[in-house]
Amino acid sequence: MSTRTVPTLEDLRRAPKVLLHDHLDGGLRPSTVIDLAEETGYRGLPTTDTAELTRWFSDAADSGSLESYLETFAHTCGVMQTEDALARVAAECVEDLAADGVVYAEVRYAPELFVERGLSLEAVVEAVQDGFADGMRRAAERGRRIRIGTLLCAMRQHARALEIAELAVRYRDAGVAGFDIAGPEAGFPPTRNLDAFEYIRVNNAHFTIHAGEAFGLASIWEAIQHCGAERLGHGVRIADDITATGDGKAELGRLASYVRDRRIPLEVCPSSNLQTGAASSLSDHPIGLLKDLRFRVTVNTDNRLMSGCTVSSEFAALVDTFGYDWADVRWFTINAMKSAFMDFDQRLDIINTVIKPWYAEVVDAP
Repeated sequence: MSTRTVPTLEDLRRAPKVLLHDHLDGGLRPSTVIDLAEETGYRGLPTTDTAELTRWFSDAADSGSLESYLETFAHTCGVMQTEDALARVAAECVEDLAADGVVYAEVRYAPELFVERGLSLEAVVEAVQDGFADGMRRAAERGRRIRIGTLLCAMRQHARALEIAELAVRYRDAGVAGFDIAGPEAGFPPTRNLDAFEYIRVNNAHFTIHAGEAFGLASIWEAIQHCGAERLGHGVRIADDITATGDGKAELGRLASYVRDRRIPLEVCPSSNLQTGAASSLSDHPIGLLKDLRFRVTVNTDNRLMSGCTVSSEFAALVDTFGYDWADVRWFTINAMKSAFMDFDQRLDIINTVIKPWYAEVVDAP
């Protein structure tokens, strides 16, 4: 297979991939949502038919606004209020990602969303970590090795960011790779949580920030310059600081230049961006421009249930839209692995022993 060979969806499923932006409560199997609703006594589901519920999540999420998109999580979070439910969802998440060819993933969730029935934050984290460990074991038994790093999120509209940051540091030796803030951007700038970011920094821990999705350049600037974000969750609105010059080139503003020069990773989630209105169509999505300009772009799922996607399907859509080939898929994948919140030697090991050898056979073969 050569560089010019167009990867199919089935080809892409076999390729080793890296995922940096995936929400645990946005990736449940619809059948599991129904099972857990019955087991936990949750009564809010719009339907208990698996096919109909699958369609409902997709239709409800396809709203054009981030705020409406986030409303779908009432049901997934509603059935994840027990330790058993959290462990099951986490284990199935790992199995589903491994089946899609993901070799390393950072999966995030907000512990504060799962304490409605009295669980402590610590109990939530430990249940999820147990589930991830079980999922990795099950995947390995099927011949699919995958590593999971957990990101703990604080909801930016609440006031628990420092508490969650402390939790992330406390559990970093138990599989928690970093910290994040999520939720509605408008009206809740990242600078509301400066104490949390300072705590993470002084403890030599990692963090990313949801910025530049529903809100514009101001949220990106604050996330980087005030808060010190290592990565940007989405970050696609950085394209607002790029101007076409009419000669096939582009002029970068000061902020866009800074993001590119510093190689700040962008956790781009194409399908989700269309649903929340961050882009009007895939052909108009900023990912094409940002890749051409060699920003540190990575390809992610955000919420696999709501967007009806996998990492492989996201790549397949980009291949169809932008004509990407295996060399491009490799470039995105290595970008992601370089940007992961794991030890340098471990990142390098996955790149050199898993990613590069596999892609060498399809990209560099005569």
